[in-house]
Amino acid sequence: MFFLSDMLNKKLKLPAPEEALPGRAQPIPTATHHDVSGLPLHGPYPEGSEIAYFGMGCFWGAERLFWQTPGVIVTAVGYQGGITPNPTYQETCTGLTGHAETVMVVYDPTKVSFSKLLHIFWESHDPTQGMRQGNDVGTTYRSVIFTTTDEQLKEALDSREAYGVALMEKGLSRITTEIAPAPAFYFAEADHQQYLSKVPNGYCGLRGTGVSCPIPQPATATAS
Repeated sequence: MFFLSDMLNKKLKLPAPEEALPGRAQPIPTATHHDVSGLPLHGPYPEGSEIAYFGMGCFWGAERLFWQTPGVIVTAVGYQGGITPNPTYQETCTGLTGHAETVMVVYDPTKVSFSKLLHIFWESHDPTQGMRQGNDVGTTYRSVIFTTTDEQLKEALDSREAYGVALMEKGLSRITTEIAPAPAFYFAEADHQQYLSKVPNGYCGLRGTGVSCPIPQPATATAS
């Protein structure tokens, strides 16, 4: 019983560097092309495209949400925000790598705004749950936004503040979402990439709060 309690505590607390698994120097094998679009998963991506990363629980359902969004070019799932280099899925599940499950979203900002992606993110999961998302418990399932530009970072921080007010007005807890410039992104194994394209009836744990995100969506992103 002590062992189970100890393991649960580890999964709910980020590891210290001396506790983290060692990982490996080389990337783990993964897919080369997107299962839905057929585009190269690792690029090169079209000129003018931008990248952002979102963690909102299990990455299977989150990735499908974004690849179905018009203006999104490529999505991929991976591990981010931890200590262990080039981790495996099994390693991240122990909670001893420090990584969150995230979705890389490559998008055309002339066709979909970052604001639209933020709306999808905030309204499709519960960002108040800390180290869990529904029945998925552990540090890997925490809510995160990792940005690649100063503009994305500011917009994400502003949106968290605005959505936090909306949630508290509805009696929900404070937002626990981490927002930071993007750390290294480690692509997950091939069988996890576009998982719900390969297994359409597979597990999807996405559940929103039912509270609308109040941030305005700019009208500058229009289809060409």
